[in-house]
Amino acid sequence: MIDRYTLPEMKHIWSDQNKFQKWLDVEIAACEAMVELGQVPAEAVENIKAKAYFTVERILEIEEVTRHDVIAFLTCVAENVGEDSKYIHMGLTSSDVVDTAQCVRMKEAGEHVLKRLQRLREVLLEKAKEHRQTLMIGRTHGIHAEPMTFGLKMLLWVAETERNLERLEQAIKAVSVGAISGAVGTYANIDPRIEAYVCRKLGLKPARVSTQILQRDRHADYLCTMAVIAASLDKFATEIRNLQRTDILEVEEYFNKGQKGSSAMPHKRNPITAENVSGLSRVVKANAMAALDNVTLWHERDISHSSAERVIIPDSTTALDFMIFRFTGVMEKLLVYPENMKRNLEKTLGLVFSQRVLLALVDKGLTREQAYELVQRNAMEAWRTGTRFIELLEADAAIKQQLTSEELQSLFDYSYHLGHIDDIYARFGL
Repeated sequence: MIDRYTLPEMKHIWSDQNKFQKWLDVEIAACEAMVELGQVPAEAVENIKAKAYFTVERILEIEEVTRHDVIAFLTCVAENVGEDSKYIHMGLTSSDVVDTAQCVRMKEAGEHVLKRLQRLREVLLEKAKEHRQTLMIGRTHGIHAEPMTFGLKMLLWVAETERNLERLEQAIKAVSVGAISGAVGTYANIDPRIEAYVCRKLGLKPARVSTQILQRDRHADYLCTMAVIAASLDKFATEIRNLQRTDILEVEEYFNKGQKGSSAMPHKRNPITAENVSGLSRVVKANAMAALDNVTLWHERDISHSSAERVIIPDSTTALDFMIFRFTGVMEKLLVYPENMKRNLEKTLGLVFSQRVLLALVDKGLTREQAYELVQRNAMEAWRTGTRFIELLEADAAIKQQLTSEELQSLFDYSYHLGHIDDIYARFGL
């Protein structure tokens, strides 16, 4: 991700400084475990902990020669520790360190995204409460269907966000594992108790079985979860974009003083943040495919997953962090126009009550097919002529044989469609 769009917390998590620090945390924890097992002198580990130091610049300088990042890291640390550095990385292989440390950072990033998502849920819930009775038209296929409320639309997003919170919690759990098991996962040169100690200290659980690496179905699950969350945000953002269209204008992104919408047209107020969210979702969704491809590796491991992960894991978490942060801001300041919602609701001159008329005719004894034909022919005439639907119904002798004027008028009542809104809200404890 481009630096200017990376928020500070995620920038730190995926920095080289934090990466190498996590590697050092794994190495020192392994040394501490070896002391407990009597494999390394306690004084040596105390010296290691006091002197273990690195700089990113020096590691990268060494790597230019070694062409191996873990060896470069170990060499840099050894330069500062001295003779006792011989106990660092004893019995470990590179992936023991890299994979375990990577999972610590994935856990950190996931937990940070989780907090962002929890805040978004709070904002959406407030909007759902505020607009519980704000009447608007529901649309199917982009066409006016029947009345609903804007709060109900927000409550739908709350429910989806809650499911995403559950998915993310599970995905974080899946990657909160470590493996210190040696070259092919047999613990030939490392005691399993060292793995248990390291994982416990780093807030992970030991993988039940590993090869030289942790299996990448975990990482795929994590990134697919990020992709599902991104897809939800895209869905929400697309709805905002549609509702902000000039010919609808039921909601609008907040437009700051001095903000410009177009270099050519001074009148423009574009939903640019929602468009940013939709665009970035494509990156996160595409990265999930690369993560799925990474599940397949040769035998106990190869390195084909590594290069892709250096891009897709930081990019997906960073992009999603940015998306949630920005979209939460959109929803916090969202401009809602109930008067436009009412105006749009009335554009079809009462056609939104067609189902009520249909059901009323069925209640009078007509078959559904007979009732449908009577209602549809008047609805199509209303579309064609721009005449109010109820006027056409009143003038239709076949319908007047079934329904009185008073009965027809009673069917054209918006409050009827809100009769079970409270039942839905009650499911959320509201």
